[in-house]
Amino acid sequence: MVRHVEQGGRFNRVADPAWADPLDPSYAKRDGGRWNPPQSFGVVYLCADVPTARANVARLYVGYPYGPEDLDPDRAPQLVEVDIPAEAYVDALSAAGLRSLELPAGYPVGDDGATVPHQVCQPIGQRLYDNGELGIACHSAAPGAANGRELAWFAQPDRAALAVQSRQAFESWFWR
Repeated sequence: MVRHVEQGGRFNRVADPAWADPLDPSYAKRDGGRWNPPQSFGVVYLCADVPTARANVARLYVGYPYGPEDLDPDRAPQLVEVDIPAEAYVDALSAAGLRSLELPAGYPVGDDGATVPHQVCQPIGQRLYDNGELGIACHSAAPGAANGRELAWFAQPDRAALAVQSRQAFESWFWR
């Protein structure tokens, strides 16, 4: 039996400014993500705070000869703020919650010291989605997130879509 934790309030989405709807779960449905396999179900991946959002942007440029400082500000990721109503999400934050999901106690780091791969998390997410769960509250796997939290918000068929509260251009949020 999985454990739950209440989550709610202001969350952030790192979004491509070219996206017509930055909260459209079909992007993750098509490509997959940490908690959903490609071509499975829609998820909106959210960060609980700005430092975690920054770490997720930095993660995109690991191994490239350029970084966020080299981005054209008009094409750089926006920060989209959303308000999440307080609801019960699957707990992948506490030791008991991680045990209930059969994830290592140090998640997102496994017992071998490496980041737990998507292939481990995706079947868990699929099972939880199929059971009608609303999403998963977890620690961020982005390098440098330092105990950052994320929320994988599941787009269940009868669930109302998320709404944009505000958008911030890259230059106004990333460097502060």
